[in-house]
Amino acid sequence: LTFVTATLIREFVKMKSTCILLLSAFAPAAAFVAPSQSQSATALSAQKSRTEFLRDVAAIGITAATTTGLSLPAFADETTASGVVIKVTKEGKGPKPDKGELAAIRFSSFAGPNKIDDVFETPEPYYTRVGSGGLIKGVEEILPQMRVGDRWVLTIPGNLAFGPKGRPASAGKPRIPSNAEIIFDVEMVGLPGKEEELIELIGDD
Repeated sequence: LTFVTATLIREFVKMKSTCILLLSAFAPAAAFVAPSQSQSATALSAQKSRTEFLRDVAAIGITAATTTGLSLPAFADETTASGVVIKVTKEGKGPKPDKGELAAIRFSSFAGPNKIDDVFETPEPYYTRVGSGGLIKGVEEILPQMRVGDRWVLTIPGNLAFGPKGRPASAGKPRIPSNAEIIFDVEMVGLPGKEEELIELIGDD
């Protein structure tokens, strides 16, 4: 390696470490917390600025990686062809689900400041068959890509969420406006069909 290339690599490694620390420190506050009605406009503005700052940091990392020919940081944003933005907050080492397989997930979801669902604190995870259409389209698209142990924050465009009709308010559920962008924080916690102890208990028919 030339001196210039070696210098670029050293600078990128430093920047990569900084990006990861910044994202781990600030991303949860911006992505997971639903602001209360009493929050001031100043607080909401600060939250927006923090989110924009994190996106700028990720963009700098992408540019540096392209320039030096190195791989992207593990926690950089990724946007799918359909428009779903993925932010990896935890990387798992387990298997990926097959289409039609039962998956155990935990998630919370927000439409703007309004919390839609939260099953991170429930006794049991939420069980869904991958590809069955039981969840909004943007989530169904992403689940097959996740490994057990992964936790990703998805920003889902309105056309892959509740669409132009939105959803009316109901008991314990907020109204979701037309074409609202949805933030979906999801963790793949298990695949019952691939867990050896469960297979031994109920059999593998």
